[in-house]
Amino acid sequence: MPRQQQPPARSARRRSYDQFCATARALDSVGDRWTLLIVRELLAGPRRYTDLHADLPGVSTDVLASRLKDMEQSGLATRRRLPPPAAASVYELTERGQGLLPVLAALAEWGALAIGERRPTDAVRAHWFALPLLRMLDGPAHEGVVEVHLDEGEFHVRVGGPADGEGVYGDGPAAHADARIMLDVEVCLALGRGECTLAEAVKDGRIEVVGEGPLAGELRGERPACDCCMTVVSE
Repeated sequence: MPRQQQPPARSARRRSYDQFCATARALDSVGDRWTLLIVRELLAGPRRYTDLHADLPGVSTDVLASRLKDMEQSGLATRRRLPPPAAASVYELTERGQGLLPVLAALAEWGALAIGERRPTDAVRAHWFALPLLRMLDGPAHEGVVEVHLDEGEFHVRVGGPADGEGVYGDGPAAHADARIMLDVEVCLALGRGECTLAEAVKDGRIEVVGEGPLAGELRGERPACDCCMTVVSE
């Protein structure tokens, strides 16, 4: 008796709210646990799977692989192979995925009020504090890279111009920094909660700015002496 051919397996349908609503549609794509935190990591630029797993403590390998696959299918992320000698695959956000930056920035601002004392079980990475600082650094007159030094580590953010595919911030020190700022986590949290501005924290000494260029001068609150030169003077 000939063996009966099995029907093709149906692909598992992703859960949906099945609501004709823009908010519900958005949550269909990014509402699963870990998805927005993966976006947070990819805002730093292309990342290898192993790097993502290392900076998302608590996520299982199966869940991470599943979320990345869903993000590819939703058009939020793509995977590409690096040329030799790297010979590794990286994940990166698409333009649609990068559009989640203001969403995450708003969530960080809203969630800052819920952060109190660090719990013994809380993991921490220095670049997780980039989102509130990006909002504080928004709109400088000069483009450049700001390197941020915390007790927990270093990261860098790009301000005033396009990220050129490298991400809006990055883990670790910058290859070239136009300005460097030193502060602690408590000041980062105060900035995120809106308890002070960057200019106020610089003025009262809670943030130290190092650098000789125009971006560093601007962050220190200096201004050009006149419209025709870039020599800066203190306010």
